[in-house]
Amino acid sequence: MFELLFKYPPTVFAKGRLVLLAGWPMWVFAAFVVAFGAALAWQMRRRTAAGGAHWRRPLIWFLETAFLSLILLLLWHPAISIASLRPHENIVAVLVDDSRSMAIREDGRARLDRAVRTLDGGLLSGLRERFQVRVYGFGPQLELVARTDQLAPTANASRIGDALRQVAAESTSLPIGAAVLLSDGADTSGGIGLDVIAELKRRRLPVHTIGFGREHPVRDVELENVGVAARSLAGTRLFASVEIRQYGCANETARLVVRDGAKALASRDIVLKRSGAQTETILFNAGAPGARNLEFSVEPLPGEENARNNALVRVLNVEAGKPRALYIEGEPRWELKFIRRAIEEDRTLEIASILRTTENKIYRQGIRDPKELEEGFPSKAEELFAFQAVIIGSVDSGYFTPAQQQLLRDFVDRRGGALLFLGGRAALADGGYSRQPFADLLPVALPDRKGTFHRDPAKAEITAAGRESVILRLVENADANAERWKQMPALADYQETGEAKPGAVTLAAMTAGRRTLPLLVTENYGRGRTAVFATGGSWRWQMMQDHADTTHETFWQQLVRWLVAGALGPVVASTPKTVLADETVATIAAEVRDKGFRPVADARVEAHILGPGGASQNVELRPKPQEQGAYSIEWAAEQPGSYVAEVTATRGGEELGRDVVAFRREDGIAEDFRTGQNRELLEKLAAETGGRYYRPEQGAALARDVEYSEAGVTVRETRDLWDMPAGFLLALALRWAEWLLRRKWGFV
Repeated sequence: MFELLFKYPPTVFAKGRLVLLAGWPMWVFAAFVVAFGAALAWQMRRRTAAGGAHWRRPLIWFLETAFLSLILLLLWHPAISIASLRPHENIVAVLVDDSRSMAIREDGRARLDRAVRTLDGGLLSGLRERFQVRVYGFGPQLELVARTDQLAPTANASRIGDALRQVAAESTSLPIGAAVLLSDGADTSGGIGLDVIAELKRRRLPVHTIGFGREHPVRDVELENVGVAARSLAGTRLFASVEIRQYGCANETARLVVRDGAKALASRDIVLKRSGAQTETILFNAGAPGARNLEFSVEPLPGEENARNNALVRVLNVEAGKPRALYIEGEPRWELKFIRRAIEEDRTLEIASILRTTENKIYRQGIRDPKELEEGFPSKAEELFAFQAVIIGSVDSGYFTPAQQQLLRDFVDRRGGALLFLGGRAALADGGYSRQPFADLLPVALPDRKGTFHRDPAKAEITAAGRESVILRLVENADANAERWKQMPALADYQETGEAKPGAVTLAAMTAGRRTLPLLVTENYGRGRTAVFATGGSWRWQMMQDHADTTHETFWQQLVRWLVAGALGPVVASTPKTVLADETVATIAAEVRDKGFRPVADARVEAHILGPGGASQNVELRPKPQEQGAYSIEWAAEQPGSYVAEVTATRGGEELGRDVVAFRREDGIAEDFRTGQNRELLEKLAAETGGRYYRPEQGAALARDVEYSEAGVTVRETRDLWDMPAGFLLALALRWAEWLLRRKWGFV
């Protein structure tokens, strides 16, 4: 219908440029229109009858002026200038996705079969009438095929960007005028890079796309992502955030499971929501030290189209270290005793404490040798930085020298340690902590006054953020956990903290009389973290419950684990992807610091990599430009399986530290996920490069549109527009509308 009215297909108007061939200036055209319009308006005004509708004659004026303007425009000889490919002198590259996702059957036929049927059903023959045609199959790489029956959906990956990059490179030596892409749009490399789009634009190479497959499955449950820590202390309870998408399974119950090999670590039933996408959390124990390949899965439901996308693997490195916390207390009190007892029961944690018994005497516990902490609170970075967390109890801020106060700031900011402030009669605002640098470190804005500590009971309750925190998870079920907190005994005392700072998170609150105040507030600071627990009376949780109850121990163990978890050593190894899904190149990175945790730019950093089948290799990491203390290398993981890299940094023969990072390569995984047609990607690719998106049945139209391109060997043509049927019909419509209105209003 479009071509019937406008002579040419829509592509001509989209890519062409409007020109006027008469050669007369446009100001002449404008002058004619203005003069005629003015004369007609003057004549109509003279003939307007008194009391007549004022809006009728302006409408007649508009129709007559529009008709004359159309006639004048046609006299100016409108045309469209467009570049087209010279017949038989150009190549059209036809790229066919032959990855495993194209084997998905819909309505009894595989996607690739539909693509081949489209090619053989007239698209190839239509292209070959005017162009040379090269047919490629692509998965991980582009391969030329002689016949369409050689295409088979067996490739484990689909990299559209790499295939187009290769076609663009070939166009430097071959007259490739256009590319035609037949695919479901499932790109396993994470998308088409902007550099590829820019290269296609630079070469003016249009990519026309034909999409195959339903945009959404009929019945399917898919794990889209799993967020879980890449490293953990042994025995730590961890949260995993599991993103799930379902189609056709709303309100059904499924089982979410975490497995370490054949061993199930945790499971829970979930109800699939109507929205299609949802996030669920699951809690599990990290277990003993070592690298773990954790499988998160939703057990398949009856009738699922694709059960292979129900599971994802994540790598967890469980560390064997025993981190330490330093607790300084200004007066003997129950809180110190019960916190120490709770931490000592956890064999993966250590706690050393300094109790100020008199003004000039201290009592030390948990020290490793008689000289440790002999002078009291550390005054040297090497001594304090040996700990991962510091807990400050009821001790006046003046106890710390200015150098020690700055050291505490550096401990959090530079070393990446954690600092926890407790409540007490000489703590927080009553202890002078509203002054710098403590005011900056605290996650709350303390009141600028004394008398904030109260020896009155207060009831603790968790907030919405606290429901999702592993620190406060006393029982597995979130609702049951919230109820358990409501049943906890009252705290022995409480302290006013003021409001939480922007960016801080209030995990727990407390009710004292009619007031609700922050209880547990956390915040990231520099490379570390800080927190306030605004009471010195949590010991009542132990004293007022059954002797077998472990909620007090559980809370403090989880809080201290959270404190020490982020404080890593001077050498930290990492990788941006712990699982390489259908990829071979792993990036191994390291951050290197000295004993004072200052970046080291001149270290020698090596990684000893162990892989499947006893594979072993040593590689040297290179410094990153403009990132002091950062090193990295890209390394090819030749075989699928699990890898462990031990990174060691030395300087001048002295070892600065070492760390371990684990990752895994898996082949044939990505093609099982996001199997619906990615129409958005195909449409955007076509639009960005000057092509169009087509449905499979529009192959004949595509064969005609391909010729309009500025790549390859082209010729510019000028095509007349003055004789378009649409112009004649528009002129007829204007005159017909005017006649009808005149007849109706009696102007004839």
